[in-house]
Amino acid sequence: MTAGTTTSFPMSNHTRERVTVAKLTLENFYSNLIIQHEERETRQKKLEVAMEEEGLADEEKKLRRSQHARKETEFLRLKRTRLGLDDFESLKVIGRGAFGEVRLVQKKDTGHIYAMKILRKADMLEKEQVAHIRAERDILVEADGAWVVKMFYSFQDKRNLYLIMEFLPGGDMMTLLMKKDTLSEEETQFYISETVLAIDAIHQLGFIHRDIKPDNLLLDAKGHVKLSDFGLCTGLKKAHRTEFYRNLTHNPPSDFSFQNMNSKRKAETWKKNRRQLAYSTVGTPDYIAPEVFMQTGYNKLCDWWSLGVIMYEMLIGYPPFCSETPQETYRKVMNWKETLVFPPEVPISEKAKDLILRFCTDSENRIGSNGVEEIKSHPFFEGVDWGHIRERPAAIPIEIKSIDDTSNFDEFPESDILQPECFMGSFILVVFINFSDVLVKVIYRGLI
Repeated sequence: MTAGTTTSFPMSNHTRERVTVAKLTLENFYSNLIIQHEERETRQKKLEVAMEEEGLADEEKKLRRSQHARKETEFLRLKRTRLGLDDFESLKVIGRGAFGEVRLVQKKDTGHIYAMKILRKADMLEKEQVAHIRAERDILVEADGAWVVKMFYSFQDKRNLYLIMEFLPGGDMMTLLMKKDTLSEEETQFYISETVLAIDAIHQLGFIHRDIKPDNLLLDAKGHVKLSDFGLCTGLKKAHRTEFYRNLTHNPPSDFSFQNMNSKRKAETWKKNRRQLAYSTVGTPDYIAPEVFMQTGYNKLCDWWSLGVIMYEMLIGYPPFCSETPQETYRKVMNWKETLVFPPEVPISEKAKDLILRFCTDSENRIGSNGVEEIKSHPFFEGVDWGHIRERPAAIPIEIKSIDDTSNFDEFPESDILQPECFMGSFILVVFINFSDVLVKVIYRGLI
């Protein structure tokens, strides 16, 4: 090599990946700064408009601006907070799904109890669920009200994503239905009414749930309903892959014995297999509207179909399309005009039957296509106080002994999901690069 010459060396793939991550991190950092500045400006303008509309005096405006400034400062402080696993003590596994699990945890500095949803990044990438994670996070942040499970924080490490949610000690509707043979029409009216309001709340935000089922209807400490799982642990996996159910050649129908069971035996068989379906990677298509499986598109009305299936299960003891295999269930859902029948040995009122049939029908004729008021005015809901239902006692009271009572949840063995693992590669970091914001919108609703 002669003096004054330079030699260039090829960049390794590892270095190239690190450069890409650094570039995206910097771009993301400055993009977020601009967005945060714009959001602050928008909040300030909204405050000024609101004060003008209220006709506040100058002194009151000054006080309101001072309060707003303090909230902004606290909000920024919380945004800078960086939480991690070390900030929480894991108490117990309370749920398990295809991509991870849910744990009861306690925040060490405050003693507050939360449900921590833990999702394995590698599994989410393998099953192409990244968009669904972001959708889950977005809806939980945006939803403001009594009907959706609140999320307080999110963070990540090299292996997992973590969502810190409010803990609802009442368990889920699946567990409640498995404890009961059937629900009375009065009890069913209560839970279906609350779920109507919950579904409508997310529809008003522009979201479609697509996976309404008893597993995703959680019960708070007083027994009232909240929606959860917007496309994560137990939803939007193979159960929504049409080709999985269409490929019937590898799993020929074996439903003859199931068809010939009476209602009592069907209910027993359904409940015996139900938990296994809930925690498997296959899932069950029992509650999914037929148009969701088709390539022709669907809209928010698909959630009302699912509610009709749940209502049938509450009153009859099992869902209308349950079968011995998910593939056969899929075939029954797609042929609902022939398969949706009511067993004569389990009598239900004509009002209840009519509502189920109006939920479980072609989407263009489905109740709710003219708005939620169409559903609320159905005769089955006669006497429901829609404006105060959440303030009234629940149809079935929940017994809670302590803030960390998990008696309404299944027992799960411990797992190694929280064990440290080797570095998983820059690509995974890039995919999840903007996930770790601390989400404090739930706490500072008045500001955001």
